[in-house]
Amino acid sequence: MAEGEDQIIIKKCKKCDAGHHGGAWKVAFADFMTSMMALFIVLWILAQSDEVKNAVAGYFKDPVGFTAGGSKNPIKGNPNKDNNPDIMKNLEKRRKEKEKLGKVGKEIRAKLKKNEKFKELVGKHIQVEITDEGLRIELIESAGEGFFGLSTATLNPIYENLIEEIGAELGQLNNKIIIEGHTDARKYPGSKTGYSNFELSSDRANAARRAMIKGGLREDQITEIRGWGPNKLKDVSNPMDPANRRISIIVKFNPLDLGGKENLSH
Repeated sequence: MAEGEDQIIIKKCKKCDAGHHGGAWKVAFADFMTSMMALFIVLWILAQSDEVKNAVAGYFKDPVGFTAGGSKNPIKGNPNKDNNPDIMKNLEKRRKEKEKLGKVGKEIRAKLKKNEKFKELVGKHIQVEITDEGLRIELIESAGEGFFGLSTATLNPIYENLIEEIGAELGQLNNKIIIEGHTDARKYPGSKTGYSNFELSSDRANAARRAMIKGGLREDQITEIRGWGPNKLKDVSNPMDPANRRISIIVKFNPLDLGGKENLSH
């Protein structure tokens, strides 16, 4: 290189790629997602009814026998084979019972409509529907039509006869019965004595119970008398509405058989 000339320096860099990070994070993330899914499943099961919990337990105890629809357990002599409910059979029983109780409700309405004393009340004062508990028959008051004397638990004669007719029909079933009393939100006039809408609604439910037994309902069919007072209003937007004053008669579904034994009738 001649004196006075600029020196040329050439730098060579090796191209280095970042090291491979690996897939460890993917494994950790997958474990996390699996744990979350398991947590959600456990929380869901805890929120279910005993019927669902037993059905899920039955599946995990014996998935082959459970899904095949045949033997509860394919292993002969398994001591747990009678503990697995046949969920499909139970669902079919419940479907049939819903149909039966729906038919019973229609028959009661039709029979009351044929009676000159009651035909004007059907629809307006008598409502029938299937609920989660069973068949619900609601006897609803209006401004001009009261089932009971004002602020009393004394049934007016025509409505006592109507409830007797309902008792006669329900007495032919093997289902258990719940009777509920409801009031509106108007404060009971004699509440200073300690007697309130809760006592009044309970007394009215008991008056309906006596009328139904007189009509033919068996005493051993009745499992509960509920006095709700104003706590379960039919018309929440209008707490003073006379429709909130009512008697509810619930024909309960028969309990499902979760142990492989038949206990549903009708």
